[in-house]
Amino acid sequence: MNNTPIHSPEYGKMLAGETYQATEPGLVLELNRVKVLCHEYNGLCPTDFTGRNRKLHEILGQCHDDTFIVQPFYCDFGRHIRVGKGFFANFSFTVLDEAFVTIGNDCFIGPNVGIYTACHSTDPVERNTRREWARPVNIGDNCWIGGGVTILPGVSIGCNCTIGAGSVVVGNIPDNSVAVGNPCRVVRTL
Repeated sequence: MNNTPIHSPEYGKMLAGETYQATEPGLVLELNRVKVLCHEYNGLCPTDFTGRNRKLHEILGQCHDDTFIVQPFYCDFGRHIRVGKGFFANFSFTVLDEAFVTIGNDCFIGPNVGIYTACHSTDPVERNTRREWARPVNIGDNCWIGGGVTILPGVSIGCNCTIGAGSVVVGNIPDNSVAVGNPCRVVRTL
């Protein structure tokens, strides 16, 4: 698993959910290191299952031998992404993991799904200082996240949920729910 030390005074603030300087050199160095790892992963032969899994173990904070992410895959830090057993993600899975992203067992992610933990000010002057903060995302066991879904910072999705294609998840979704739309709302309980 990805446990290379990060030499950055801002790193602890980032993980604590405090405002931090996103352009701090230690953070930028780590972001670029992981971008290279993702580039290497995305360049592997799609049938090189052993090599792909080895590279995912190098990128992610937690994964398993049955973790399957279809290339291309993009993330920021990687180490903050923890996936359970039986995890599958389709093409163009993108995770901005400035905070932890925890995904349970037997979860399926459709193509072009984005999970974002990074937060920015709506005030343009403040936003342009490149100071930001992050909120974790949690997804329970046995979930299916449809294609083109966007999951915003601080969201928790319970176990046994289905999120319909194209949804924008801005708030928590309880266990055993089918939820769709923008903003995503529960339309049925299992």
